[in-house]
Amino acid sequence: MKTRIPVLITALALLLVPLTPAAAADGPTVKLSKSQAGTGGSVTVTGSGWRERALLMVLICGQSVPSRGVIGGTNSCANADGRAVTTDAEGRFRKELPVAEPPVPCPCVVHVATVTGAKAQADAIFQVAGHAVEPLPAEPAGGRLSVLNDTRLDGSSGLLTWFGAPPARTLVFTVGNVGTSAIRNPVFQVGTSHGVFAPQWEEQQWRGTIEPGRKAQIRLPVELAAGAHGDYTVSLKYGGKVLAEQPWGVGRPWGVTLFWVLVCLVVPAAVFRIGMAVVDRVRPPRPGGARHRGLRLPELTLRLPRLTSREQAPASTSTLPWFTPDADPGTAGRLSAPHDDSPTSPTTPSRKGTT
Repeated sequence: MKTRIPVLITALALLLVPLTPAAAADGPTVKLSKSQAGTGGSVTVTGSGWRERALLMVLICGQSVPSRGVIGGTNSCANADGRAVTTDAEGRFRKELPVAEPPVPCPCVVHVATVTGAKAQADAIFQVAGHAVEPLPAEPAGGRLSVLNDTRLDGSSGLLTWFGAPPARTLVFTVGNVGTSAIRNPVFQVGTSHGVFAPQWEEQQWRGTIEPGRKAQIRLPVELAAGAHGDYTVSLKYGGKVLAEQPWGVGRPWGVTLFWVLVCLVVPAAVFRIGMAVVDRVRPPRPGGARHRGLRLPELTLRLPRLTSREQAPASTSTLPWFTPDADPGTAGRLSAPHDDSPTSPTTPSRKGTT
């Protein structure tokens, strides 16, 4: 019984040995259902080890081998017949790819690369039946540059950028010369891309010399268009090969939005004021020469009818407010029958008796 335990352990170890390399394999892989097909046919492309839920582009490219990659970039690929695919939760995919002739001769590969996010790519050898085959261009015998560390973007946005000025940064990275000869004044290509669009490349020359086995820090300016905002990707290319990519999130220029909001509020108010002023000038005058829309106190005073002397109310002679017109002593005699108020005449007998 004791001798069987070591034997079982050895057997289990032998069974696990072939699985170890597959589990430890790093990086994305691509496999093809067949290694050769003619134009009009199709090939099934499967992959594993990719980032989950990643958007990939599958192309047939010429003048390429897996060891050197796609030498001419995507210009060497049949872009019109490419296919896009999204990986599953485990980083796998399966896609049917139509066979088309690339614009350059073979050797050819099926090239799979990420569209967004972290850069990743893989190639698988494929032969397009009936397509021309030519030797690959010789590798340059001089110096070769390699990026030694992660790239970064230095700088920040200012007040003008908040109002729509072009965002600008400085791409900083360190390269090393892994070739056999010095490299003088290397010319890099810096590209900026937005979303799934292809990068727009711009050549920039770095002044200096990098000796074999030495390294140097490179700083290259990067600038976007005015008013740009969103998620951008800055790519670095040298010698036809992409060396690095750096994401760049650009904020929205809210100052431009604020400006247009103010314009929408101020301009209508100004137009309204100007229109009312024009109406006041063009409108015919009212009687009396008044052009104002409202009536003022002097105008009201002038338009009130004036009372003539005949229309004036008779003034009361009484100054005592508690007497009515009938009880007023000053008017009682006037309301009775007319009589003579003169002194007693000789012909008029006196009401008083003789004493």
